[in-house]
Amino acid sequence: MSNNNVADQTITTSNEEVRDAMRKYWEQHSVKNTVEEMMLDDSAEIIDRLERPEILALLPDYTDKSVLELGAGIGRFSSPLAEKAASVLAVDFMQSNVDTNIRQNGHNKSLKVICEDVTKLSCADEEFDLVFSNWLLMYLADEEVVSLAARTLRWLKPEGYLFFRESCFHQSGNMKRPGGNPSMYRSPQHYQRIFGRAADGPYRYRMILAKTVDTYAQIKGNRNQICWLWQKVRVDSAEESASSATQEFLDKQQYDVNGILRYEKIFGSGFVSTGGLDTTEPFVASLNLQPGEHVIDVGSGIGGGAFYMAEKYKVRVLGLDLSTNMVGIALDRSINAKLDVTFEIADATQVLFPDGVFDVVYSRDTILHIEDKGALFKRFFRWLRPGGRLLISDYCRGEDSEQHRLSEEFKAYVAQRNYHLLTIPEYAQLIEEAGFANVVGADKTDLFLECLHKELTRMADPVLREDFLGQFTAEDLQYLEDGWKAKVRRVHDGDQKWGLFTAVKQ
Repeated sequence: MSNNNVADQTITTSNEEVRDAMRKYWEQHSVKNTVEEMMLDDSAEIIDRLERPEILALLPDYTDKSVLELGAGIGRFSSPLAEKAASVLAVDFMQSNVDTNIRQNGHNKSLKVICEDVTKLSCADEEFDLVFSNWLLMYLADEEVVSLAARTLRWLKPEGYLFFRESCFHQSGNMKRPGGNPSMYRSPQHYQRIFGRAADGPYRYRMILAKTVDTYAQIKGNRNQICWLWQKVRVDSAEESASSATQEFLDKQQYDVNGILRYEKIFGSGFVSTGGLDTTEPFVASLNLQPGEHVIDVGSGIGGGAFYMAEKYKVRVLGLDLSTNMVGIALDRSINAKLDVTFEIADATQVLFPDGVFDVVYSRDTILHIEDKGALFKRFFRWLRPGGRLLISDYCRGEDSEQHRLSEEFKAYVAQRNYHLLTIPEYAQLIEEAGFANVVGADKTDLFLECLHKELTRMADPVLREDFLGQFTAEDLQYLEDGWKAKVRRVHDGDQKWGLFTAVKQ
């Protein structure tokens, strides 16, 4: 097994061997107890100055709260946490780090620093409001991460939060490691599976956020630094059940990894929505993007649109998607991209952004999953600066009236996919009611039909079929062909429509 990449591999070494290797590793890198040693990078001082406020800004309000800091090191975060929290218990397994933390931050009466291995740490149930770690899980074996996920869930109060940040895929720091590097560089999906499955009676972790650490992306062009925010929630609440059900449907049914990659084979590299690059180019051109503008791509999928906008128009793009599989692929592909693109796993109906932070809200065939579209459009309006633009393409439905009744087959399709479809005029009206001006709801169903026929022709092409069947099964190809033909039928029946919506914030 490689020491430098264990993403989604089974850890064959024993937990005792892992603990011994990690202790020796950190004994070697805890001699001077400096920030350079902690971050294993000779640019640590510059990175630390920018990164710390970025990380702290992602945390929920911990004023007068109880905080558990795991893998505290020399206390980079202990001091700012203790300045606001009622109490902070900072834990590290290297005595020299503990001594440095106490020497530098021990004056703060709300801070307690102890030397303990987190794999052996014991805390009371429902003791903390926030559990925080910054680079810890990559130094634990898989079984130890699973155990810690369950234990932190117990230690948190109901509605409490867990934040952690890890290096994924490969190492980031540029300092030499002459004794080797035993760190576990997992994939983001690996962590998401572990924490998504943790349980404590009726309580689970709900993922609030997963994103790239911007400081590393900007200073080092490194997008493998990923952080997560989770909340302890009861799964029997109606709101939580609905949110979890949507994400589970996306990741386990419509957009499992195999499903994503076979869609991409038809839509084109990087795309999983209608027309791929053929529709992206003219739609994006209509936005008149300017270099340096900030775009949020809601439902960014595997990143094709985001990469395209950043490369061609030199804009800064934040890709947002609820599907962990989608963002996992996008993050993986962004690692070596020299573009100003970041991706986050988040629910657009819940994620928080400051008012007026984006120039453009862009969304392609995504909002069909969301029932309360009006509330979402109001969020979009707040996120945009004055003069900001909105562009949405989405599945819509035909009229359900005496003149045209929606077919039972179409209704079953919508229910099975958990879609919430409106007519094009209804959709445009909600955008206008959210405060937007110059709202245009264009019926692009003819273009949708043209794209479907092109994609069906592509599926029938012998060269593409041979290439497709080299990676997927004949059943996969038949599933896509049947699905596309069903869409064509629904369009001809007048049931399924495709709308393009544009608007501005005055």
